[in-house]
Parts: sequence; structure tokens; C-alpha cells
Amino acid sequence: MSKATELRAKDIAGLEKEVTDLLKAHFGLRMQKATQQLGNTSQLRQTRRDIARAKTILAEKKKGAA
Repeated sequence: MSKATELRAKDIAGLEKEVTDLLKAHFGLRMQKATQQLGNTSQLRQTRRDIARAKTILAEKKKGAA
């Protein structure tokens, strides 16, 4: 199952929690990169895209609920 399909199955509260978790993970990756500890820099790009994906689905659900 794709990431988008998994996100669409969640409710609004679940999506908001997912976004905050991804933001925390992204911050941690940025700190690792700044201290030269991050080996796989493609994780930054992937996490950034996951955040965008989750925010997009959250906005769609909020628009549909309103």
C-alpha cells in the first residue's frame, strides 16, 4: 500500500499527529546533517515530501468536512 493510501485512511486528528511527527523527524535529520552525522541525505528529501503529502491530504479532508 502506498503512503498516500495509508494517510487517506486516517482521520483529521491522526493526520495532524502524523504531520507533527514528520516535522520532528525532519528537524532531527537536519540537525544530523548540520553536525555531519547524516550519511543518507536523501532521507531529508523523502521526509519533506512525506510532510507535503500529509498536509495536502489533511487540507483535502478539512475542506471536505467544512
